[in-house]
Amino acid sequence: MAQDSYIGQSQLRQEGPAKLKGRGGYVQDYDFKNMTYARLILSPFAHARVRGIRTEEARLPGVIGVFTAETLPRTGLLADRETFYVGEPVAVVVADDPAVAEDAAERVEVDFEELPAVIDVEAAMRDDAPPVRTGQVEASADAGAHGETAGGAGEVEVHSPNISNTTRYERGDVAAGFQAADVVVERTFRLPWVYQGFMETHGTTADVDPDGGIHVWTATQGQFMVRRSVAQHLGLGLQDVTVSGTTVGGGFGGKTVLLESLVAALSKKLNRPVSVILDRLHDFLVNNSGPGAVITTKIGGKRDGTLTAMQVQAIFDCGAEGGAPAGLAAFMMGATYRCPNLDLVGLEVLTNKTPNGAYRAPGAPQAYFALESAIDELTRKLDWDPVEFRLKNVSREGDPQPSGRAWPRTGLYECLERLRDHPRWKQQSRIPGRGVGVAVGGWNGGLEPAAAACQVHGDGTVVVQVGSVDITGTNSSFRAIAAEVLSIPIEQVRVQYSDTAQAPYAGMAGGSKTTYTVGAAVQAAATEVRRQILEMAAERLEASSEDLEIERGVVSVKGVPGRGVTVAELASGTVRFGGTHAPLFAQGRSAITKQAPGFAAHLVEVDVDRETGLVRVLGYLAIQDVGRALNPREVMGQIHGGVAQGIGRATLEALTYDEGGQLTGTSFMDYLLPTSHDVPDIEVELVEVPAPDGPFGAKGVGEPPAIPGAAAIANAVFDAAGVRITDLPIRPDAVLEGTLASA
Repeated sequence: MAQDSYIGQSQLRQEGPAKLKGRGGYVQDYDFKNMTYARLILSPFAHARVRGIRTEEARLPGVIGVFTAETLPRTGLLADRETFYVGEPVAVVVADDPAVAEDAAERVEVDFEELPAVIDVEAAMRDDAPPVRTGQVEASADAGAHGETAGGAGEVEVHSPNISNTTRYERGDVAAGFQAADVVVERTFRLPWVYQGFMETHGTTADVDPDGGIHVWTATQGQFMVRRSVAQHLGLGLQDVTVSGTTVGGGFGGKTVLLESLVAALSKKLNRPVSVILDRLHDFLVNNSGPGAVITTKIGGKRDGTLTAMQVQAIFDCGAEGGAPAGLAAFMMGATYRCPNLDLVGLEVLTNKTPNGAYRAPGAPQAYFALESAIDELTRKLDWDPVEFRLKNVSREGDPQPSGRAWPRTGLYECLERLRDHPRWKQQSRIPGRGVGVAVGGWNGGLEPAAAACQVHGDGTVVVQVGSVDITGTNSSFRAIAAEVLSIPIEQVRVQYSDTAQAPYAGMAGGSKTTYTVGAAVQAAATEVRRQILEMAAERLEASSEDLEIERGVVSVKGVPGRGVTVAELASGTVRFGGTHAPLFAQGRSAITKQAPGFAAHLVEVDVDRETGLVRVLGYLAIQDVGRALNPREVMGQIHGGVAQGIGRATLEALTYDEGGQLTGTSFMDYLLPTSHDVPDIEVELVEVPAPDGPFGAKGVGEPPAIPGAAAIANAVFDAAGVRITDLPIRPDAVLEGTLASA
């Protein structure tokens, strides 16, 4: 009887039982002898000069040290002479009790001289705007971690010292394209900063190794990124730094590199373990949140349903460091639809806010809110069906991207076909106050080399070793890949995650690339082990390896099932005294150079209360190309989570700053996240257009479901109330004002 395939079958998470029993291994769970606790002292000003720091009053019993840029030199980890945002660390207290550290931190006196600050991103672009900071501007650690797009080298004339980076894509003659258009839509869209909203705040513990190296335990999505950062800041070799990525209580791009180097430097200084666990207030202030944006879009089209020209200026608020995804946003806006004439500009602008970071599909939710809202308005003015218009214009395989590269095969067209034929679209109920909106969203997919190892133990069980952090159930997919390749029961496979001193290299868990890249390495390692098994069995069975097959852990001659040997029997001979065969072990590597773009099409039904302007999401359909769903249960979970975050961005979430750069809400009482009352039942349909280089055709699935939601909801609001929403989140007063204005 042939073994059932594990690919495409829903599997339970390998680590599920441990998490359910409270044995997940979060960074707070690590406690060491002589542990010390650190508390940060943060700048209360958006821009200030540090004239002096007095620490005498903070030296309470139990305080081990108070550190500043002067006493922790040459690391660049604490502000030296000047601070550039509210929440920038200027000093740190270390004590043997966390309560003592907190009390002492309140007694540190910092003499600040407040300096002019620039908070508004558009004001920061003016020629006469004061510089946000002087000296070299560094990109955030998240920049590039999710995958970059080549090109965009067109010139952009800038004068403000606060524009840290520019991107431009050009094609055709935009002026002529607009002149040829029957309808031109021009809108400016504003999107706020957003907080990733993870359950677990940032936390790190570090300790000095007996050999003088440093070991860091941290809630990170990329332990090898942390290792590189710590080594650079402390002037160490990579071999002197070991990082153990602990279980992550939610990341969404926000858990990469933050405080690890500071904690490691403190541990080296004190020669003792040091722990920092941020409370929620500090997490709001210090965390690298998703950047705000101001996107101006101009699109022209003809009555026959063709696009003639597109002009985009995507301004992204970087905060006090560079690295915002403005170029990526501009690229995706010009890449999704066929348009002969393009002028796409991305601007990264510095302000005196906390430096920006990644948040699930960085740049894409902002880009597609602007693009899909403008496309919706254009289709209505051209009197086209919104889905048919998209089907006519979406880019297909071979079409040029803004960079000049040709599009690979994607599943966007198939997603739109599925949406067009779905009852939710074909059988819309026209109830007053209710509306339906659609939108698409896409993500090119990240790339990064990766490696994995596979070993068969003497009892026939298999261990797969990887260095990627599992935050979305990827290890369960790796388990299925190995079991499928080796043709053994999945219960005999275990995926083991190790620290940077032991694990094969893998990039950060983000950018919709972990299964695509690390999974390919797992497949390669398991394939080599399979070859070794068949080679050994060929000797035992006196047959050619080409004539053998493996089913349920038994190797036999094809067509002769009674003549076989188990994998366990073969493996046992490789791990005993006098054995004549090398252990069944292999390493697999991948360095995929072709991206596997993933697209989604969403449909939303909303109800708009015409008396209050309140918007309620009543129904949701998410259709997504996933390449191949290795573990459908986990894929659908990713889509559900992405949809919920899209609803949050659309209707609730915003980090807001006052004129002085202070966050006006620093708790979940002020920063509203969607609850079960805000998220309706979500219908999910999977489209499978296999990725040629992905393991069994799989591609990344994490980013696309978080992208179209805001635009789909805004389009549904227009359908229900005739109000075009251009600013997020959708406020009831804005809807009500728009309703009254159109009455």
